[in-house]
Amino acid sequence: MATSRSSLRALTLGAIGVVYGDIGTSVLYAFKEVFVSGHVPINEGNVLGVLSLFFWALTIIVSLKYVVLIMRADNHGEGGLMALLALASMSIKDRPKLRGILTVLGVFGVALFFGDGVITPAISVLSAVEGLEIVTPAAKQLVVPISLVVLLLLFIVQRRGTGDIGKFFGPVTLVWFVTIGIFGAIEVAANPMVLAALSPLYALRFIVNHVGMAFITLGAVFLCLTGAEALYADMGHFGKTPIRIAWFCLVLPSLVLNYFGQGALVLANPKAAANPFFLLAPAWALVPLVALATAATVIASQALISGAFSATKQTIQLGYLPRLTILHTSARDTGQIYIPVVNWFLLVGVVFAVGLFGSSTALAAAYGISVSLVMIITTMMTFFVLRYGWTYRLSVSLAATGFFLVIDSVFFASNSVKILQGGWFPLVMAGGLYLVMSTWKQGRRLMKRKLMIDSIDLNSFLEAVFVSPPVRVPGTAVFLTADTGTVPNALLHNLKHNKVLHETNLFVTVVNHEVPWIGIDKRLFIESLGHDCWSVIVNYGFKNDPDLPKALQSIKGRGCDVDPMTTSYFLSRDMVVPTIGSGMALWREKLFAQMHLNASGAAGFLNLPSNAVVELGSKIEI
Repeated sequence: MATSRSSLRALTLGAIGVVYGDIGTSVLYAFKEVFVSGHVPINEGNVLGVLSLFFWALTIIVSLKYVVLIMRADNHGEGGLMALLALASMSIKDRPKLRGILTVLGVFGVALFFGDGVITPAISVLSAVEGLEIVTPAAKQLVVPISLVVLLLLFIVQRRGTGDIGKFFGPVTLVWFVTIGIFGAIEVAANPMVLAALSPLYALRFIVNHVGMAFITLGAVFLCLTGAEALYADMGHFGKTPIRIAWFCLVLPSLVLNYFGQGALVLANPKAAANPFFLLAPAWALVPLVALATAATVIASQALISGAFSATKQTIQLGYLPRLTILHTSARDTGQIYIPVVNWFLLVGVVFAVGLFGSSTALAAAYGISVSLVMIITTMMTFFVLRYGWTYRLSVSLAATGFFLVIDSVFFASNSVKILQGGWFPLVMAGGLYLVMSTWKQGRRLMKRKLMIDSIDLNSFLEAVFVSPPVRVPGTAVFLTADTGTVPNALLHNLKHNKVLHETNLFVTVVNHEVPWIGIDKRLFIESLGHDCWSVIVNYGFKNDPDLPKALQSIKGRGCDVDPMTTSYFLSRDMVVPTIGSGMALWREKLFAQMHLNASGAAGFLNLPSNAVVELGSKIEI
């Protein structure tokens, strides 16, 4: 029992550090953005109305939608948009048209997530460093350079992994939440009348009395919700219980106290609306608070970057991106990975965002629209899980998700007003990424169709070969094939050029499934084809780490033993040739061909020993 409690405490502390970094640092800029433009006059009714909107947005979207509803829709314990997409797709597998629409939505949602991965580090670090302007106005010119240095260092250290510094994430973020809660509580105690905003009547009164102003204000209020997706996305790392305990016992109270403290301060001193978060602190605490805020925003950014690496790996496993070099940064934790291409892509995007917008206020116009779209997509997919996966009645499914969909849509509509002011930035990035992912998926379909047209039945081919068999040489040959039962191109080239066949031949198909994990007991299926030839299917979930040599070791005792020292792996390295025809547009075929050419080899992706791999090339016209 003591061990169980200790483990729960550790997981809860870890969840505080990783899950809540983004939403926890939104106090730096969310409330400020409501009043900084001057569109919302500072008076008691408006401030209480805005505080009420903040409180009920956190309660409805985070507490009810994510914590109560969506965290129930786990995919074998895993969460996140890709896991939910896989769950929803399996729920409607007998409805191909609907499944296709959901897939498009899900893939676009993943593209939006990467756009968020660029903006979050930029706006978080900028807003923290801007606290120096409160210390001394002379620091204004240094905000952007200091922010860029902090961000550059953050991305440079990614290659080293987060194992050594990750253990500090929880304690530092815990100190952050306690600190912002205390500063907020002090100001609330000085002006307790702001607690009246806990009543939804103030939010409703603000909306009814100022419809147009309230609609625009919702775009700024939504900033307090950025990072809510992490509750669901990181569920597989920490579990539901630690995430829920951290939210209700620490994170939500600290956020509410700080937002209400900022509201009380602005009522007492309207000029404090320029940067109410840092002005909550006494003068002696400003510099330490800026340092703590910078550390908290770095941690929030780190969690999102790590999430981008994991999402990329899952997207590759599900076939929406080409293979990329994936490096493991920890010998103990297989979930700690580093993907160089993604890291430098994010860095370029972040530097561009900081240079283009220059301040957290300008970036706030770009922030929110991608997150609100992701929330809409999440709610829609949850409906299909409820209706078709869990077979709830239509009325129940609509009631459970319709209310949230309406609120999500209102937030999205409010954020859409900011498209010309900066909201175009994440949409353009997401559109570009979606184009890349959809092109890769469609290109792979065209390749598969072409290979199937030209394919030869494996059983018939082997029967013909063994009528007059070639020379058999010692050892085992592993031929990788995309489709079970077809002859791999590598086998044809090997027979044509080398005119030999190994004593043992395995025809291996690697299958990636729409579930996060495939257990060892279901990893491998083997079938004898005669003449010491075997058909092997190796199964992986989208969170498994492919390791083909390790998987083949489980064949021992099943009629076919594989000796790693005498095993060779034969791969077909296909060259794609774009052609004018019934496939994709020629420019998309050229894009696919370039991605296919630059994709990491299957050998590294499947962890094959480099000194035992033979690659044989071929051309495929699409």
